[in-house]
Amino acid sequence: MKGKSTHTLIQTLTLFLLLALIFIFWNHFIIYPLKVLVVFFHESSHALMTVATGGEVTELVVERYQGGHVLSRGGSRFWVLTAGYLGSLLWGVVIYLAAARSRLDKAVMIILGVLVIGICFLFVRNLYGFVFSLLMGLAMLGIGALAGERVNDFVLKLIGLTSMVYVPLDIYSDTISRSHLRSDAFMLAQEFGGTTMMWGGLWMLISGGIILVTLYLGFKGPERVEAEKRSSEVSV
Repeated sequence: MKGKSTHTLIQTLTLFLLLALIFIFWNHFIIYPLKVLVVFFHESSHALMTVATGGEVTELVVERYQGGHVLSRGGSRFWVLTAGYLGSLLWGVVIYLAAARSRLDKAVMIILGVLVIGICFLFVRNLYGFVFSLLMGLAMLGIGALAGERVNDFVLKLIGLTSMVYVPLDIYSDTISRSHLRSDAFMLAQEFGGTTMMWGGLWMLISGGIILVTLYLGFKGPERVEAEKRSSEVSV
């Protein structure tokens, strides 16, 4: 019981430390690469959903001012537009839970680096976006290969949390506070009905719920997961 309480306390302190770092340095250059990485996740989600629904990606652009776009032909327009915000949220969720619930941090970091580099070569077509994603992918490979498990765990959780925090803030900025912008929600409203704020509000609710569930699941670290598995095997 004491070990369980200690683990929960450590997980809580780590979570609050990471969130504090993200919010304190949100407008600082330290967080800037992570915010651009989230934009990369956002645009990559559009591109991957385009391919998954039978379309073709013409170009993926990631800009230095935390913007970007994907030009494509074919595919399911509804799912491609929906994939941006919710897709980048999914990147964050998977990365955070992979770090929080396993001891495979080094392997996860290397796999993430390979994915980023692969998407870079397949889809990115502007110089800044190509150089940024290539360097970010190489950095992930380096950290995964050379740094220890704790460093990889910390960096993965930082990436995952930044991606999750960025999504509802970006949704609010693009679809609610500035609903006139030509955002994913704006185009979704034009093509499928409803309003920009309606789609933005729906995505806000979905992302908020997913983030809360993710943080809850994250408290079940590898020690607790293994303990529960052993308990289940004994009871059977």
